[in-house]
Amino acid sequence: MAQQETSIELWSPTRSDALLAVAREAGWQVEQVADGFGSGVSIAAIDASGDAAAAERLTASAKAPTVMVIVGDAAPALLDRFYEAGATQVALVGNGGEGFAQALRFAERNAARPRSRERRGARQPGSRGTDEWMARHLAAGTPLTVIHVTLLRFDLVNAAHGRRVGTALVKAAERRIAAQVRALADEQGLVARVDGPGIVAAVAGPAERAILLAARIEEALASPFRVGEVEAVLGTRIGIAGARPGDDPATTIARAARTPAADVPASPLTDGEDGHAAEALAVDVHLAMARGEVAIRYQPQVSIDNETLVGVEALARWDHPRLGPLGAGALLAAAERAGLGLALSEHIQRRVLECASAWPPALAALRLSLNLTAADLARSGFVDTFLAHVDASGFPRGRLTLEITETGLMADLDAGAGLLAQLRGAGCRVAIDDFGTGYSSLAYLKALPVDYLKIDKSLAQDIAGTARDQVVVRGAIDMARSLGIVVIAEGVETVEQRAMLAAAGCSVYQGYLFAEPLDERALVSLVEAQR
Repeated sequence: MAQQETSIELWSPTRSDALLAVAREAGWQVEQVADGFGSGVSIAAIDASGDAAAAERLTASAKAPTVMVIVGDAAPALLDRFYEAGATQVALVGNGGEGFAQALRFAERNAARPRSRERRGARQPGSRGTDEWMARHLAAGTPLTVIHVTLLRFDLVNAAHGRRVGTALVKAAERRIAAQVRALADEQGLVARVDGPGIVAAVAGPAERAILLAARIEEALASPFRVGEVEAVLGTRIGIAGARPGDDPATTIARAARTPAADVPASPLTDGEDGHAAEALAVDVHLAMARGEVAIRYQPQVSIDNETLVGVEALARWDHPRLGPLGAGALLAAAERAGLGLALSEHIQRRVLECASAWPPALAALRLSLNLTAADLARSGFVDTFLAHVDASGFPRGRLTLEITETGLMADLDAGAGLLAQLRGAGCRVAIDDFGTGYSSLAYLKALPVDYLKIDKSLAQDIAGTARDQVVVRGAIDMARSLGIVVIAEGVETVEQRAMLAAAGCSVYQGYLFAEPLDERALVSLVEAQR
């Protein structure tokens, strides 16, 4: 459809002049509306930046085949409402109008596309081809298992990069799933799209094969996707269910959708009135990852005897444009809300290794401590994948210490011990992080192959507390030392704490008494000043 044949009507309470100018410069015939849209309009463009309630109402009532919603900084939290009201495209208009113009071009193409209900539904489960394939196996009594893959919080991808990228990502995810199905099931497998950002894989044969396939699909989808210049990560929720006697295909698919292998983790950021803020922050985190805005700071670790810098702990930081500096805890909470917890953890790990591998000679003697999460360790094939990242970065394994919290290990102590042993056997060192905040069982230390015990700030500062507090701290240090484990104290803030920890046998400390987390330039200056 030529541009001059496309009629666009725009409702905008606050930006009418700017948006009209952008659209008209692109060659469209654009009219401004006050209350509603004409029945013959090709595209309805709605600016939601000033009156969200009115924008939502207009979105639901618009008769145009494509509805365009223009949103400002606060709008990502409202995306679900706009999609439910019928929006087909979203543009985030910030400092300029290019996003608006691009989205209008997309809307114009979408308005001209033939809209056949049958054509749109041809690939959905329940279509004739999918039904016939599954029904044939069900009738023959062949064991049939359905894997239901949901691409989580897909509206965040659309908000961050536009629906064109979102559509391409769904297709890319489908190709990855299909490749895994071909590898494991070949002719005994089928892949089909479901409503929304979801995909179904059906496998005929032993259930064990389907379980293995589900694990491989999860691993395949965890890696970043690239569409043009955009790199994006998708969170997933995978459900699995076997067909039962009397099932039809739709029933089995629905049961798989209701049986997720793992739900999206809860986050304090999503409770009560903070829910909308969490939605917006989740969009922001997705953008921060895609743009490489997550920065790395280094917390110095020093010998408690002579104040010599011996290593650093890498910490993720992000300067949010509205909320200010955010640490790893807030970042991970927001990422989990978006189903991106694992993706963010891997992003941080890669970023740390990339930065450390390019350190100048002044930092060549320092050890690097990198945090791992319990979800990292639970990931299929994590050790091999992680070590491949380390080797690809060029950072030596022998200078790398991997930190995992005690609570993260206690979920499955035997499995955790095995993974830590693999990492140590590969040349890395291992530290128990935040000791004193969870189970704090000194007895299980003997079962874990670790090099360092990091006692939490709250426990380390108890060294200057009551006599009972001091007994507990000294007991932890004595136990670790008797097992040949080096003790590192976190959060040391006073000279008195440092002196008492040194007397108790602590070897290394970190905290504001020596230095706050530093960027690379400040770290180099600190090292050079110690020479």
